[in-house]
Amino acid sequence: MNLDDCIRFTNENQICYLATSENNQPRVRALHFWFADNSGFYFQTGSNKDFTRQLVENPKTEVCFYHHEKMIGTMLRLTGEVEFLTDRALKEKAIQDRPYLKEFGLTADSPGMIIFRIAHGQGHFWTMENNFKPKEIIAF
Repeated sequence: MNLDDCIRFTNENQICYLATSENNQPRVRALHFWFADNSGFYFQTGSNKDFTRQLVENPKTEVCFYHHEKMIGTMLRLTGEVEFLTDRALKEKAIQDRPYLKEFGLTADSPGMIIFRIAHGQGHFWTMENNFKPKEIIAF
């Protein structure tokens, strides 16, 4: 497995679970992942979310992507630090990819639209078949 496998898996399985921490208490929530490419794993959200504030305060995170197959599926866990991005072209892409954002009054110039990515970190796949084997770490 390599970075291309991670990119493909995340783009095909866009419901994920992102972990943060607040006051030494772990927090996790389901998200609709945006996209991945060789430059990172991208997310879009709003500035009014608790987890946005939590990531600003502590940018370390882990994200879990899961694909259900038969009795037990495949999981990909990515660990790294988030980077907040202000690139207008990315915000325009978000509006194009997610037209429902306009219904919330968001535009590419809205300060409430938050884009972040995990550009560097580690990932590993888990299946029942590799459950007891050492993790094969994929650095990115």
